[in-house]
Formats: sequence, structure tokens, C-alpha cells
Amino acid sequence: MFSKEVYQRRRQTLLGKMRAQGQQGLILFIGNAEAPAQYKDNCYKWRQDSSWLYFFGLDEPLMAAILDIEAGSETLFADDVDIDDIIWMGPQPSVRSKADAAGVAHTAPYGGLGSAVALAVKSGRPVHFLPPSRYFNTLKLGQLLPGAKPSEALIKAVVSMRLIKEDIEIEALDHACDLGIAMHSVARDAIVPGIIEQDIVGKMEGVALAKGWGVSFPTILTQHGETLHNHLHDKVIEPGKLMVIDAGVESNEHYASDFTRTYPTTGKFTQKQREIYQIVYECNELAFSLCKPGITYREVHLATARKMLEGLAALDLVRGDLDQMVAEGIAGLFQPHGLGHNMGLDVHDMEDLGENLVGYDPDQTRARQLGLGSLRMARRLCPGHVITDEPGIYFIPALIEKFKKEGLGKDFVNYAKLESYYDFGGIRLEDDVLITADGARRLGHGRLPIAPDGVEAAMAK
Repeated sequence: MFSKEVYQRRRQTLLGKMRAQGQQGLILFIGNAEAPAQYKDNCYKWRQDSSWLYFFGLDEPLMAAILDIEAGSETLFADDVDIDDIIWMGPQPSVRSKADAAGVAHTAPYGGLGSAVALAVKSGRPVHFLPPSRYFNTLKLGQLLPGAKPSEALIKAVVSMRLIKEDIEIEALDHACDLGIAMHSVARDAIVPGIIEQDIVGKMEGVALAKGWGVSFPTILTQHGETLHNHLHDKVIEPGKLMVIDAGVESNEHYASDFTRTYPTTGKFTQKQREIYQIVYECNELAFSLCKPGITYREVHLATARKMLEGLAALDLVRGDLDQMVAEGIAGLFQPHGLGHNMGLDVHDMEDLGENLVGYDPDQTRARQLGLGSLRMARRLCPGHVITDEPGIYFIPALIEKFKKEGLGKDFVNYAKLESYYDFGGIRLEDDVLITADGARRLGHGRLPIAPDGVEAAMAK
């Protein structure tokens, strides 16, 4: 946890934002509960709700809180342990001491939450809550407020706060990125033809568990990079292939990192691999160079799409006017995902609150075009934003054949030459970026090798 003053300040800021919108009533926060994996006492790994962590910092199950917008009062709802709990868990801090750590003045039993909400409803007071991301919270809200909808006013207030990282959060993110760099370095050094991919995953996730909470999302490590989210790790590493490793660490403070690198399994790129890799590398560098306050990340995405098509045109894989190709979405055939997303307490920060509300400004409309339509972060960049920069080029046979069959891009795409890339796989390169007052910097102290010569030199060691 941070100091209690951090959480007190955040809650007071939230109340101020709600009042500024003319809102009244209560703000209800519900923390997560344990989730059984097979039976009641064998649960999935514990993870607290991120908005709860942001406003209260208490990393334990079965807690809730109410903030009174008009009165400014705060109440934590939780129960002290009983003797059965002590037998299995040992003595635990009191609810009062936990409330003190979060700077909350009033406490009440967890079972009292229902009557407090019911009283507000009976009195005609609005009860504002965020969209639940867990089934327990969905069911709990259904019991407390049948038929009620999440509060858009509260969502917008929370998003406006969590989007802009405080200095203490940036320090936590730098630390998470340092752990991510260490994990990726172990993975890179473990690539040896003939072993099973799972051997590498075990070593790299061991770093995440030894130094942090664990991985920030299920690890992607695959020689079939054309499948964007390939979580299978059962293949034997073959010489001459490309291995995409997309993985991150969640620190003990629950801040995330998210890096991607692509490696030649034998330590050297073939000429064909290096040509495509160089394009993706240049797109990554271009995107970072464009990041600064005032530009929209949608503009950065489109600029990198143009750069990608320029590189592919030099290889005669596409032909024609670059601006027209960008406008018609030809880049989506090769990169069907967006350039990046927000990152913080969640690796895809706050997307449980609504992807468009988090990633788009009020004057922006989400595109329907392949690739651009999957852009999770399109906003005008501001100091304190933390985003990922992750261009990629993928040769997906089924997608190429679909485009070809439907006559899409027939004036631009050299389908005949593309057939020789059907066994290529894919390349993705990803860094985590903080927007600063005058530009941007990459998070973490140091950077994983990314230029093709640097990658080969690192693997040669």
C-alpha cells in the first residue's frame, strides 16, 4: 500500500469530481471475493479489484465501502476474523486497523452493507457504482440494486483520475517494467532449438513469481506469431523459426508491465525475416518519436500504418498510393490489432469500465476498419498517460485468403507474392511508454534489445 494520505486524497478528489458534475447520493465500491476453482476451499489466485486498490489499497477479500457525496463521509464494510479463521490463517489485523491504513474514519460489518444501500434507495438517493468485472460482484449488485445500471458519471470521474499516473504510480510502473525486462531476458537466453516452449515459460514466469505478484496476463510464447494471442506452449523449438514472446510482470504493488520481442530461434535472422523485422522495428521507433502531448494516439497509429505499408511496398507485397492504402485499411491485413492500449493497475488499464470510455475522447468515434477498429487507445495524449507501443506484421493465411476471395485490396495487395509468406509467422515489438510534459520516455531502467543487430548480439551471448 501507499500511505493513507494517497487514498484519502484520491477519494476526496473523486467526491469533488462527482459534485462538479452535479451528482448526489452515495458511491458504492465492492471489493472482490475469493473465487473457487473446483470447490469452495480451492480458489483461483487472489486478485483484488483494481479500482478498489486505487481508492483504498486494501488487498483482501470481502470488503466494500460507501462514500457519501453530500456529507463527504466514508464507511468501510468488513468483518473481523473469528476463531475458525484464526485456526487456518492465524491472527489477523482488525478491521479498524485496516481502515486506519486506508484513512477511512468509519467501519461497519460487511453484512450491514445491504441495509445501508436499502436506506439510501428508500430515501430516493442515487447509488453510483462501477461496472463489475467478477461474477460475485455482479450477483452482489443484483441483490443490492436490482435492475440498476452502472453510473456513467462515476465511470468518467474514475477514468479521468486513473488515466493520469501520479509520480508514485510511475515509480511502481518503472519497477514493474524492470521486472518485465528481467523476465524477458531470461526467456531470450533460454531459446534453444530442440526444447519444449513450456521450458522457457516456466523459467520466465519463475522470475515473475520470485520478484513480483506473478504475470500481468497469460504469457504468449509461440513460434506461430501469426496467431495474435497464442497461449499454447507445447511445441518443440525448431531452427529457423521466429518466436514471439509477449509477456509482463505484475509487481507486488499490482502495477503491470507488458513487453513483446520476436527472436530468431537459432540466433540469426534470415534475410526474409530481417526485412520484415526491420519494418516493424522502424514502426516501433516512429511511434515512440511521435508520442507527445497534444497528438492523438489514433494519429500515431495511422502514421505507423503508413510506415508499415511503405516498407511492404519496398518488398513488392503491396503496390499503389500509400495514403489511399491507409484510408482503405490495407494495413489491417498485416496488423489487425491497434497500436497500443492504456496500462497501469491493469495491463489493459480500466477496460472493465468500458473500452470506449477509457480509450476514446468524447469527440472521437471508433472506426469499424480492421486494425484501426481494434485500437484500444485513441485519445489525445497528455502527460501522465501510460501506453503500449506495439506494432506488428503478421501473415495470416486464412485472413489473406479471405481478403483475396472477397476482392478486398485487389488494387493494392500482391497476393501472388504473399503466398510465399504463408509459413512466415508474425513479428510484434512492444515497449511501455510514459507521456511526459515535452514528449515521452520508455518505462523501466534500460531497454530490451530491439534493433535486429542488437537482438542477434544479445542471443550470441
